[in-house]
Amino acid sequence: MSRTERARLAFVVFVVLFTQLLVYPGVDRLVEALGGAPTIDSGTAFLGVQLLAFVLFSALWGAASDRAGRRVPFIVLGALGGAVAYLALLAVVATGVGDFRLALVLRFVEGAFTIGAFSLAITMLMDLEGGHGRNMGAAGIAIGLGAALGAPVGGQLYEIGPLAPVVASAVLLALVAVVTATVPDRAPTDTEGIREALDGLRRRPELLLPFGFGFADRFTGGFFGIVGTFYFREAFDLSPGETGLALACFFAPFALLQYPFGGLSDRIGRVVPIVAGSVGYGAAIIGVALAPTFLSAAAILVVAGVLGALIAPATMALVTDMAAPNERGAAMGGFNIFGSLGFLGGIIVGGGVASRYGFFEAFVVAAALEIGIVLIALPVLVRVVPDPTATFGTPD
Repeated sequence: MSRTERARLAFVVFVVLFTQLLVYPGVDRLVEALGGAPTIDSGTAFLGVQLLAFVLFSALWGAASDRAGRRVPFIVLGALGGAVAYLALLAVVATGVGDFRLALVLRFVEGAFTIGAFSLAITMLMDLEGGHGRNMGAAGIAIGLGAALGAPVGGQLYEIGPLAPVVASAVLLALVAVVTATVPDRAPTDTEGIREALDGLRRRPELLLPFGFGFADRFTGGFFGIVGTFYFREAFDLSPGETGLALACFFAPFALLQYPFGGLSDRIGRVVPIVAGSVGYGAAIIGVALAPTFLSAAAILVVAGVLGALIAPATMALVTDMAAPNERGAAMGGFNIFGSLGFLGGIIVGGGVASRYGFFEAFVVAAALEIGIVLIALPVLVRVVPDPTATFGTPD
C-alpha cells in the first residue's frame, strides 16, 4: 500500500516543482508580458518574491499540520490557492488592471500557498514506512524530475506564448488537489501546538546540519535557474527552448538517480554521500564555467546532476532521522525554509554577481559555497552521526 501512496505523493511534489520551473527558461518574456522590463534584475525579482513567500510560510504550514494531526486538507488548500493565484496573474494581463508590482504581489501569494502543498507532501512521505532514504529518494526524484522536465517543457510552452506556462501551472495545481484527496492521511496523532512544534526545532540544534546542506544545494538550484538561463542564452546564443534542454542536462540525472541513491544512503549511511557529493558537485560547477563549448558544458552539467543526486536524498533523510515523528512537519518546514533561502540566495546573489562582475565570478561564488559549507560542517557532522555507515529503515 505504501508504494502506491509513495507514488501519488511523489506526483504532488513533482507537479509543484514542475510548475515552479516552467517559467524559468523564458522568464524575461513573461516579465515583459506582465509589464516589467525584460532584464536579469526584473527576472530576479519575479523569481525571488515566490521564494521569499516560501521562506516565510514553510514552517507555518508544517507546524499547523502537526498541530491538527492532518496533512491532506492543508495540501489541497495550498494547491488550490496556488492555482487561483496563477489565474489571477492571467487576469492582470487580460484586463490590463495593475502593473508589474501587482504581478509580484500575486507571485508572492502563489508562493505562500504552493509551499504548503510542496512541504507537506514531503512530510507525508516522511510519515510512511519503508526506509527514510527510500522515501526521501522518492521525494528527491520527484523534485529532480519536476525541475528536469519543467525547464525544457517550459521552454517549449514559451514558443506558444509568454503566458502559456502560467496557464499550465494553474491546471496542474488543480489536479494536485484532486490527487491528494485520494491519499490516506498518516500524520501522527500525538500532535503538538504550533509553538511547541517550532520549539522542537530549537531543542534539536543538530537539525541545522541538514538545513545548512539544504541551503547550499538549493542555492545552486536557484543559481542555475537564473544565472544558468542567462549564461546559456548569452554565451551560446540559445533560444528559450534550447536553454530548457540545456538545464535538463543537469536536472535529468539529478532526478533519475535520486531514488537509488536514497536507498544507497540507507545502506551506507548519510555522511559519505553528502560529503563526497558536495565536494565533487562544487568542482563541477566551476567546470561548467570553464567549458569552452556548449557540448562540453552540457557534459559537465550531467556530471553535476549525478553528484547532486547523491547529496539531496541523503540530506532530506537526515532530517527524518533526527526529527521526532510528531515534529516532522515543522522539521521539514524548517528544512524548506533554509532550502528556499538558499534558492532565493542563488537567484539574488548569483544574479547580482553575474550582472555586476560577470558570469565566471558568479559560478565561483556558487562553487565556493557548496564546497565550503560541507568542509566547515564536517567535524560537527561526524560527531552528530558517530557511525557514518549506520543503516536506516527497511524496505517495505
